[in-house]
Amino acid sequence: MGAFLLRRLIQAVIVMVSVAFIAFLLFQYVGDPVLFLLGQDATPEQIRQLRADLGLDQPFFVQFWHFLVNAAQGEFGLSLRQGAKVSRLLGERFPATFELAMVAAVLALVVGVPMGVYAALKRGSFMSQVFMTVSLLGVSLPTFLIGILLILVFSVWLGWLPSFGRGETVQVGWWSTGLLTVDGWKHIILPAITLAVFQLTLIMRLVRAEMLEVLRTDYIKFAKARGLTDRAIYFGHALKNTLVPVMTITGLQLGGLIAFAIITETVFQWPGMGLLFIQAVTFADVPVMAAYLCLIALIFVVINLIVDLLYVVVDPRLRVAKAGGH
Repeated sequence: MGAFLLRRLIQAVIVMVSVAFIAFLLFQYVGDPVLFLLGQDATPEQIRQLRADLGLDQPFFVQFWHFLVNAAQGEFGLSLRQGAKVSRLLGERFPATFELAMVAAVLALVVGVPMGVYAALKRGSFMSQVFMTVSLLGVSLPTFLIGILLILVFSVWLGWLPSFGRGETVQVGWWSTGLLTVDGWKHIILPAITLAVFQLTLIMRLVRAEMLEVLRTDYIKFAKARGLTDRAIYFGHALKNTLVPVMTITGLQLGGLIAFAIITETVFQWPGMGLLFIQAVTFADVPVMAAYLCLIALIFVVINLIVDLLYVVVDPRLRVAKAGGH
């Protein structure tokens, strides 16, 4: 296990450096931030002075090295647009994005897994066909369209739920949360559903496919021959083995929810990291953009490592394989 962790940590460092390099390289061509800060009427002397003050007149690899050194210390410099520390800006926006992603993930699991199990056990029934049709719509419709439709129905037509913002929040230490207020829950419902729809349909279809595959195995046939009840067979044996690959997909999708919440946050003006990233792209705020992508890469690396460790814990065959040197 120690060698496994060391190998994964080395891989994580390589991934993080590669992501940082690619992000920093790409963002050199999104526009000149100096022009956004000074405007079109700035004189050449003012432009040169500001570029020197920001360190933008230095060679690319020198800028990248300074960025890596500061990032290793948790410091990503100053936002070129707001003039504040990037680490503080991300820290203020992270709770909103994390809570949105967690609520969406729980919603996708709580609804997607039972729907997938039902669609597998009641294959060919009317409700099973309805679930499969809904899943096709969830996979096919773009996220921004789902969000706009939800706003149209529940905010404009019915007036039940708010269409933008995070609502009332409370401070718990350094963490700001809207999950402890009624207004916060009202504001998170629509964006969470929008973000969860694709993940929900993916989990439902995966659970259905894995459940059907497990039900065809010999040990399930043997369990039926022994006279075990359907409840014990389906939920005690089949579902347990079905959830092993689902656990992997769910873990990786949690990182995807955080990374791809950009569209949802933009539609609902949710004050999270995704909205901050879109604003940074608009103003060519390179430190914020690079820091955001590095943070997302770190989240994916950590989640992937946790999923791999859970795999070893949940599936005894992997421990046997590692012990045998395979």
